[in-house]
Amino acid sequence: MSGREKDMRQRRRLALRGAKRRLAVPGLESTTGERLSALVAGAASVHDLDLPSDLYGDGVVEELERRVAELLGTEASAFFPSGTMAQQAALRSWAGRTGSPVVALHPLAHPEVHERGALASVSGLRTVHPTTEARLPRADEVRGFEEPFGTLMLELPLRDAGFTLPTWEELKAVVAAARERDAVVHFDGARLWECTTRFGRPLRDIVALADSVYVSFYKSLDGIGGAALAGSASLVDEARTWRHRYGGQIAQQFPTALSALIGIEQELPRLPSYVAHARTVAAALAEGFAEAGVAWSRVHPAQPHTHEFQVWLPYDADDLDLATVRQAEETGTALFRKWTGQGPPGLSMTEVTVSAAGLEWTADHVREAVAQFVARLPGADAGTA
Repeated sequence: MSGREKDMRQRRRLALRGAKRRLAVPGLESTTGERLSALVAGAASVHDLDLPSDLYGDGVVEELERRVAELLGTEASAFFPSGTMAQQAALRSWAGRTGSPVVALHPLAHPEVHERGALASVSGLRTVHPTTEARLPRADEVRGFEEPFGTLMLELPLRDAGFTLPTWEELKAVVAAARERDAVVHFDGARLWECTTRFGRPLRDIVALADSVYVSFYKSLDGIGGAALAGSASLVDEARTWRHRYGGQIAQQFPTALSALIGIEQELPRLPSYVAHARTVAAALAEGFAEAGVAWSRVHPAQPHTHEFQVWLPYDADDLDLATVRQAEETGTALFRKWTGQGPPGLSMTEVTVSAAGLEWTADHVREAVAQFVARLPGADAGTA
């Protein structure tokens, strides 16, 4: 990272922290003191703090595992320090059970884009792609795929395609197609918690379609970190063995486990309201860009499937970052966060998350913020800010 990039990163961090109005305030952007204070404030409501601390996965970690299994309706779950490790353990276990090291997944799935080839490098697995379209594969694509595979992995939602989900009927059909091929089904459910609105089904019904599922505690639930792998007792036991081999048998993890329990208690019940309001925000963003005379813009999906979605604009990412920071500094409103230019030439994208802070925004607030933002883009009339 260049000195200029570091300076902008620090400026953006300070601008966002200083903004009085934001659509989301992720815990990961908090100070150490703020995180510790939140942990202390909420811990007693989810766990008896007079009990002995955890040691190599007992105590509060076991309590969290029981809670997750209960929520998801599985026989068991195992805590992991990261989702990358949890899925390594799951997919490696399924490879041994099915006799196939081949995992069918989307090319935009997390292991393909964000894990430096870990499935092949660490676990000796090979991946294939039933589709390259910016959506999860359809049943006919899974059924007719020309190569054999032992496991079908579905990321719910598919983050890098805009946090998109199939319909409930489409998901059931895809799972059925995998079963016809004698493949097992694993859900990458890092953000599974907020999928219930789109599917119109409780978590247990969604998880029941798969043979295993991984969930994250630091994304939707705003925990410190960590993940869980859930499924049958025998699979989870095997995954615990791989967890140890991969270096995940950590002496004490009570801060992470406590923050996960707090997230389950406090954030999980609120996620449906975030999803619902994200649709209001997305519609107002589209209206705001149209009213501001931006030549082209896209909110994707137009009606978000979860409480997160993408916004695309025909500007350089650096210019959009600067407008984002200036708006936060000059108006106290931070509409966006970080922009990336890693899409089609001439277009940049940002991800929008709507959480508790965003519930205070009306559609009028959003449109007003869009006008302020556009006024700070290259070629705009600064007098309209």
